[in-house]
Amino acid sequence: MKKKPNLILFGIDSLRADHMSLYGYPKLTTPHMDDYASLGTSFSNVTSPHIPTTPGYTSMFTGMDAFSTDVVALRHEGGLGAHLKTLAEILGEQGYNTTCVGFSGNPASRGFQKYLDFEGWGSWEQGRSPKAENLNAVAIPELKRLASEEKPFFLFLRHMDPHAPYLPPRPFERMFYSGDECDPDNHSLDPIYEFKPFCDFHASWFPPGCTDKDYVIAQYDGEAAYMDACIANILTTSSQLGLDENTLVVFDADHGETLYDHGCYFDHHGLYEPTLHIPLFFVWPGHVPDGIMLDQQCYMKDVTPTILDLMDLRTRIKFDGHSLKPLMFGQPREVEPEAYITEATWMRKHGWRTPQWKYIHALEPDFHFKPEIELYDMVADPEENHNIAEEQPEVVKMLEARMQEHIARRTRKTGRTNPMYTNLNWHGHGGGPFKTSQQAYDTMHIGSPNQARRLQAKELRTQRGAKKL
Repeated sequence: MKKKPNLILFGIDSLRADHMSLYGYPKLTTPHMDDYASLGTSFSNVTSPHIPTTPGYTSMFTGMDAFSTDVVALRHEGGLGAHLKTLAEILGEQGYNTTCVGFSGNPASRGFQKYLDFEGWGSWEQGRSPKAENLNAVAIPELKRLASEEKPFFLFLRHMDPHAPYLPPRPFERMFYSGDECDPDNHSLDPIYEFKPFCDFHASWFPPGCTDKDYVIAQYDGEAAYMDACIANILTTSSQLGLDENTLVVFDADHGETLYDHGCYFDHHGLYEPTLHIPLFFVWPGHVPDGIMLDQQCYMKDVTPTILDLMDLRTRIKFDGHSLKPLMFGQPREVEPEAYITEATWMRKHGWRTPQWKYIHALEPDFHFKPEIELYDMVADPEENHNIAEEQPEVVKMLEARMQEHIARRTRKTGRTNPMYTNLNWHGHGGGPFKTSQQAYDTMHIGSPNQARRLQAKELRTQRGAKKL
């Protein structure tokens, strides 16, 4: 009997699609991923509608939306519901060895048989942070072990390089920058230093005296390029192990990143395109068409159904997402051009995204003192710089009605209340919703990379039985 296909899934934290040369970014940030993606099928119009990490990867691993998962908050309280099955659980039941690298302790990563961690953070005092090399030191030996086993395997690799702190090793830190990052006449970082909730965190990894936002953005791009070079090592190893013919390789991200956008500096909150737009491509020679870039709208919830369809593995689960395989082969697929979008990270907001409009409705005041209602014309204003909610009240009314109709429809179908309405301690400070923006501003604070790490890695009782090494 032929061995079932293997799966390697790269989940790259905070990688925004429009900073990849694969998608037309003028700086050559991802040359190895670009070349590798040409061996398969890429998607250029992919949305992660439930941000950030925990809801994003929960949707990816389950093939479900937020109404089915009940997960919308980074600091999700408790584990996943028993009504859900993750991709790791599905493949484990089908006889797969399953290993998760760099994502233990998060609700979304339930069901792996083995968890391996690596140092994926850093600070200025610690020096340049070789996150991807740290991952390789753990992942490559594990890949070799899995390849030597009789069973097929699922290896999930969560890269942290584009996630702050941006501290790429030399020479990548100067690859895209040749200026003076400490120019006293440059004041572009002043707003960041003056933003109380994040200023201490940013100061912990910015160079002392840094004044230039473009230097920090260049560090983000340097992280992508450094990671790309390290990923080439994994892909080369896989090829040398003879895995290419029987291994599906998938790349995506849990969400993108805001850099100097919308006041959400160097983080991934805000329901704007830099955070929602993510990369996605599939490579499996002979099984996935090569050299194709498709622009049809698709979502995180489509990833698991697509993987199972490509691998010809059947399940009785009725996913909210839909396989992208028909698109790869020029066949029709159910169209879903509009989406319900949510965030509960540093702000609690939801909204409605259509091909033309982005509608954002704050469920409580946010620490950026932004208006309750935002509306952007994505055709005329793709960078979302002009809030036209007051100028277009009828459009606001129409989009609010469509969003509420969707909420009511999904509530009826799942039998569960919209989790955006029930996760009132999403910020982890107790006391329910913020009453004012000033209260949010005074309450929310991140002071160090260690604190950031703790926000994303909370040990689960449900994983006590899992093997952690």
